Amino acid sequence: MELYLKITYLNDFIFCPLSIYYHQLYGDLAERLYYDNAQLDGKAAHSAIDEKRYSTHKNILQGIDVYSDEFKLCGKIDIFDTEKSLLTERKKHIEQIYDGYIFQLYAQCLCLREMGYTVKEMRFYSSDDNKIYPQKLPEENPEMFEKFKSTNEKMQFFNPAEYIPKSPEKCRNCIYNDFCDRPLAQKSYRGGN
Repeated sequence: MELYLKITYLNDFIFCPLSIYYHQLYGDLAERLYYDNAQLDGKAAHSAIDEKRYSTHKNILQGIDVYSDEFKLCGKIDIFDTEKSLLTERKKHIEQIYDGYIFQLYAQCLCLREMGYTVKEMRFYSSDDNKIYPQKLPEENPEMFEKFKSTNEKMQFFNPAEYIPKSPEKCRNCIYNDFCDRPLAQKSYRGGN
């Protein structure tokens, strides 16, 4: 049986590859122990999509499962307008568009295409300030597409035993810092908020 990794892992992998391991280890067990307010707010912002309450229009696909055999990725899309061929990834708040965000959007686009859909446009939507951030399709940005493929390959073959953290700042901001066996920053219990 082939292993498919979640699309959301792309952003996590860029931040810290071990976060994927810890998320699997702790699962949904007492999220309040390790989720900061930002993660909980983001989950709440996605509830309309997850519960398919965003739209009743038949041309709007919301929260559907997608997969790619080529890239060994699976996950869910937020919103895809089949009439406009427009893929939208909703975020609670966008201050900066990180590579991981773009990689997730690429993965969703590639999965949809592999499943037979036509994707002509992609964008991020920031719900806090109602802003839209159009993004280039993978084929329109070859350099970023190569980075996506390289990151996905590294993630597919990642060995946690060999990983050595390199950024104290990332460790300091990691939601799994308290549980990590090799943090570069002092642990600070987050569960009491």
